[in-house]
Amino acid sequence: MNFLKWEAEHGALDVSYVSKNILKMMTLLCAPFRDEAVQKLEDITDPVQLLRGIFQVLALMKMDVVNYTIQSFQPYLQEHSIQCERANFQARLQQQPSLLDHTTKWLTQAVADLMAPPACPDAPDASPAAGPSNEETPNPEPLSPAMVLSQGFLNLLLWDSQTEEFPETLLRDRARLQELESRVRCLTVLASVLLVASSFSGSVLCGSPQFVDKLKRLTRPLMGEFDSRPEETMQTLSKQVSQEIRQSLRNMGLAALSSDNVASLTRQLQSIAKKESCVCSIVGERIHLFLRCCLVLGVQRSLLDLPEGLTLIEAELAELGQKFANVSHHNQQVFGPYYTEILKSLISPAEVAETKVESA
Repeated sequence: MNFLKWEAEHGALDVSYVSKNILKMMTLLCAPFRDEAVQKLEDITDPVQLLRGIFQVLALMKMDVVNYTIQSFQPYLQEHSIQCERANFQARLQQQPSLLDHTTKWLTQAVADLMAPPACPDAPDASPAAGPSNEETPNPEPLSPAMVLSQGFLNLLLWDSQTEEFPETLLRDRARLQELESRVRCLTVLASVLLVASSFSGSVLCGSPQFVDKLKRLTRPLMGEFDSRPEETMQTLSKQVSQEIRQSLRNMGLAALSSDNVASLTRQLQSIAKKESCVCSIVGERIHLFLRCCLVLGVQRSLLDLPEGLTLIEAELAELGQKFANVSHHNQQVFGPYYTEILKSLISPAEVAETKVESA
């Protein structure tokens, strides 16, 4: 290094020779996906541009090393985080023995939901709160901890914070779960709009990704107003969707909608704002069924067999399912031992012993 400094000070430094040696060293040290960037530097003849390019690639290589180091330590950091979170909770539990009361109530309700007979599809008080029970086998089967916790986490997406206390073990995840709950509502409305629109637009138009994206862009900006002004929101959206369908049919040279079809389309879209909407109820049940599968089978396997009517929001569901599974997985790793002890008094001890709750 001192020799190179001396050469530079006396105007004898061969920049081309030094640069070639630096590029050789960079080729040996860089990640495989940086090989192309290093090879491009070899074609630069201007010394100033070459040095500038070398420093830019070196900065990227430095970030590669940082990212690799973080990834290498991630399992250890995650394990340390789990142990610290569990130790803090255990310290609080020793000072407050009743700290698991609401958690016990939450799991008890999950067991009761799984033990309850399937609701009649025509019953007026049938609710999707417990998931798509009508689509599941009515034959009772022994409950496992995984089944109970999956039902419990699904119930959190329909949680009434005004009448029910949140489980103590999930207080730190409450904000994320509320965000997921809001996301589920938005996707339920979005999928309902797409389902109704597709029944009027036809397979050719509905099979166009550009058309589907247009409907999504029309729907998403209005979702923020849906909870506070559902009827006004759907009135506005129904006009926009109806206009978009008619315009797209005209652009593709397809048969236009009749006045009766336009009126029926508008009426069905506006009915989505009603709490008793059959379309929203069915779509909501199927989204919960998908999320249940994500917890049991994983997101990728669940995407292979999406419930009917959800294929148009596959990308959105994949993101939702991954976030939901991550929250559930981390929580069970931290509080698995506590869940196992609680479930011993709620389900068959043999089932608990055979399939303990996952924990770190």
